[in-house]
Amino acid sequence: MNQNKDILDQIRGGLVVSCQALSTEPLYSSYIMSRMAYAAQLGGAVGIRANTPEDIIEIKKTVNLPVIGLYKQVFEDSDVYITPTMEAVRDIVAANAEIIAIDATDRLRPHGISLDVFFKEVREMYPNQLFMADCATYEEAIHAREIGFDLVGTTLCGYTEQTKGVAIPNFDLLQRLAKNSKIPVIAEGGIWSPEQLKQALECGVHAAVVGTAITRPMDITKRYVQAIQK
Repeated sequence: MNQNKDILDQIRGGLVVSCQALSTEPLYSSYIMSRMAYAAQLGGAVGIRANTPEDIIEIKKTVNLPVIGLYKQVFEDSDVYITPTMEAVRDIVAANAEIIAIDATDRLRPHGISLDVFFKEVREMYPNQLFMADCATYEEAIHAREIGFDLVGTTLCGYTEQTKGVAIPNFDLLQRLAKNSKIPVIAEGGIWSPEQLKQALECGVHAAVVGTAITRPMDITKRYVQAIQK
């Protein structure tokens, strides 16, 4: 458990850079993601968030930062796609991610399984693993703590039916969670500028994740092009 404390201490107050590219994106490659992660480490990142066992393994060959690992998988019978199954959890554990991110919204998982049933099995199998709850609402984050998650993140705020249209970063949510969650809060979602990053950390959160604004050049380019086309 002291090792888990060391991991949390290592990311405290810092920037975690999300290095992810889906198969439909130009930079889809475990090698490219490993170089992105290395660049992030050289730039001062305290951790990396990464998707798929393959990317995590490559990234861990290249950087010595804690990795928040996840496995995005799409199922027809569920909107949950961030580490949605026990098999996905096993694969990310095998890739040696220090922290594993799991969708902790109140939506049913594939095959109609509830979060509570799913995470009870996960925690029994991996009692010493750090798990991060990717949430959309305050209530989901508090519930995640109650069922045994180690960290909570605002990752899915704005991306569920319940939170559609909510402005992100949701600084009010960050402040409320930082005050009441009793476990480390990770600010994630919609942070586009250094100023927003600073404001998020000033809400009292443990750390913050930035992805698209740093590691998705296609989206960054689109943002600039849209600015000059207005």
